[in-house]
Amino acid sequence: MNAVGIDVSKGKSTVAIYQPGDQVVLKPCEFRHTQSDIRSLIGIIRELKGETKVCMEHTGRYYEPVASWLSDAGIFVSAVNPILIKQFGDDSLRAPKTDKADAKKIARYTLDRWTKLKQYGHMDELRNQLKTMNRQFGFYMDQKTAMKNNLIALLDQTYPGANAFFDSQARSDGSQKWVDFVYTYWHVDCVRGKSLEAFTEHYKNWCKRKGYNFSAAKAKEVYNDSSDLIAVFSKNANTKMLIHQAVEMLNLASRTVEALRTEMDKAASSLPEYPVVLAMNGVGTTLGPQLMAEIGDVTRFTKRGALTAFAGVDPGKNESGQYSQKSVHTSKKGSPYLRKTLFQIMESLIQRSPADDPVYAFMDKKRSQGKPYYVYMTAGANKFLRIYYGRVNEYLSSLSEDK
Repeated sequence: MNAVGIDVSKGKSTVAIYQPGDQVVLKPCEFRHTQSDIRSLIGIIRELKGETKVCMEHTGRYYEPVASWLSDAGIFVSAVNPILIKQFGDDSLRAPKTDKADAKKIARYTLDRWTKLKQYGHMDELRNQLKTMNRQFGFYMDQKTAMKNNLIALLDQTYPGANAFFDSQARSDGSQKWVDFVYTYWHVDCVRGKSLEAFTEHYKNWCKRKGYNFSAAKAKEVYNDSSDLIAVFSKNANTKMLIHQAVEMLNLASRTVEALRTEMDKAASSLPEYPVVLAMNGVGTTLGPQLMAEIGDVTRFTKRGALTAFAGVDPGKNESGQYSQKSVHTSKKGSPYLRKTLFQIMESLIQRSPADDPVYAFMDKKRSQGKPYYVYMTAGANKFLRIYYGRVNEYLSSLSEDK
């Protein structure tokens, strides 16, 4: 048994190799994340006699090139949660925090968890890519929200309330009618500077050119609402530039968000649990891939409670002697990204109110009992994850049996 512990950092890794009995095969040494150094490491590992397993923490993106290269070379590689390594005790009162000490600790962890280590493979890479896309999706959604708020703030100076004229949903390319409208009619005088008949005809041609539905009644409503508005900025080239720039930046963020949404659904559809997840109430082609991205491979959780703990929606405990607190806040020690997705799913369930759904029925019961918002939402998220765990595991087991 050869346990290769790799402490990965940016641009380099520290490697230590141990055998049972705390026998040192290779003292901690550094390998850069270059082809030559990784090939050298592969050569050292291949020369080892007996079964060899490599273990590293999946921190950030740094570990991926090393894990990918070693895995492609036919070496058993396992990437584990850093918390498991941190909580692993190696019978030492001293706890030095150095790359060399971490590499030794990971090697000892590998020996201790030898039979439980899960091999890194192509599916792990796909899940990592999906998770990365989800984080980028969240980042650009924040940018989109900021750009939208910025545009509305500028419109308050040129065309107050123009953003509320239309409530059409965003198109597949991210464009929205109100955003396209204010790009053309960027100042209130662009509308009321014309007669009603002239604006109606101009608006009709604009709708035809942009592919939007035209309504004469809507044109009249917009015109009448615009007639009494007050603009702070005058209608000039500088004002037009400000609005056009804000619209272009918002459209860019919107296109990026929709492109990521499409690619996430495409990547998620390649994962085996996709049909089961999409069949669950409250989950669609947007929230489904996000949920799968943040949970990852559900089979790595040994029980339902492990998954709810990972999400941080597990009930806390506070007991000592005869004392036992009845109501304790949830741990919130898990993934905030997963909790956000779960709350969005719970919101979707509440809006749709599917009477035959067990999660919605459970939340509705809690609401009827007068429980606060965060209490019944968290309780619903907990129940949802437990159902998710059972359904996905059952489906994956059936696929394995069919093979």
